[in-house]
Amino acid sequence: MKPVLIICFFCFSLVSVYAQTVVVVEQGQKTSLRGLSMPTASVVWASGSNGMVAKSVDWGNSFRWMRVEGFAKRDFRDIEAFDSSTAIIMAVDTPAIILKTTDGGKTWRKVFEDARPGMFLDAMDFSGNNGVVIGDPINGKTFMAVTSDKGNIWIPKETPDTMMDGEAFFASSGTNIKIIGAKRNTKSLFVSGGMQSRIFFNGNAIKLPMQSGKNSTGANGLVLHPNQQQGIIIGGDFANDKRSDSAILLFSLYPTIKFTDPVTPPLGYKSAAVYLSPSTVLSCGTSGVDLSIDGGLNWQNTSNLGFHVAVKSPDGKFAILAGGNGRIAKLHY
Repeated sequence: MKPVLIICFFCFSLVSVYAQTVVVVEQGQKTSLRGLSMPTASVVWASGSNGMVAKSVDWGNSFRWMRVEGFAKRDFRDIEAFDSSTAIIMAVDTPAIILKTTDGGKTWRKVFEDARPGMFLDAMDFSGNNGVVIGDPINGKTFMAVTSDKGNIWIPKETPDTMMDGEAFFASSGTNIKIIGAKRNTKSLFVSGGMQSRIFFNGNAIKLPMQSGKNSTGANGLVLHPNQQQGIIIGGDFANDKRSDSAILLFSLYPTIKFTDPVTPPLGYKSAAVYLSPSTVLSCGTSGVDLSIDGGLNWQNTSNLGFHVAVKSPDGKFAILAGGNGRIAKLHY
């Protein structure tokens, strides 16, 4: 291909990706959605405040809303779904609980509860049958519980991670912990925020060169590249969501953890990100939606609508975003 044609094709790709429109499909429910899961291309689950859960079985074009009976005042900050019938939701604060449905949300049973003072669950992640939930520190230690049977039984796990003063985990999008690997060789990768912000992996805790020093600053989540060797950490200051410096970090895990700053950062605070392809990344937050086509080095704002969380459809054809006021949107790319 001639150089001029290569340049034209690249410019066309830029316009094509950045011109994608975020289309709102649901809005107006009295709930703030921070949990989002998409087990198949046609099935989407979302969870949020006021005991609300939403489910779509038509590729995110329409949603059925349900309030979990007996938990109308709880805030379900994360959800992990396995299919249209089976899902797990996490209510954050005391008593911290995890519920599971196997009949599409008609009924829910309690599979975990911890009523200790200070209990606050922040995020879950699953890889096959294996799952992990992380919570704010109890007695100065990271709280963690694991499951190996799709969330039927949760076992608290002792961690060596001593948290620093003012350091905790944000329950902003359910994305601050990831499972790496499969079956018995899994590892947990997670990030903290607040007065201190660190990344935890392989027994190491490394300070993040991000915004810090306030209860509202630091890492809110992370996303792993498909190769599971690198990724992006998102965050900033949710109390000052237009501030964009040191709100996103690119990182690599091997042979040692290294960080790279973006050349052109996204517009302000972000709470979640997702790889749409190995080189195309979407990030979202209360400051809007931004896209990068070079792996996170340069970002461009594509929507000023605020969202808390985003997922990619398993068929790779579109993304779903969810946020405040029951807002759910689609982005085709």
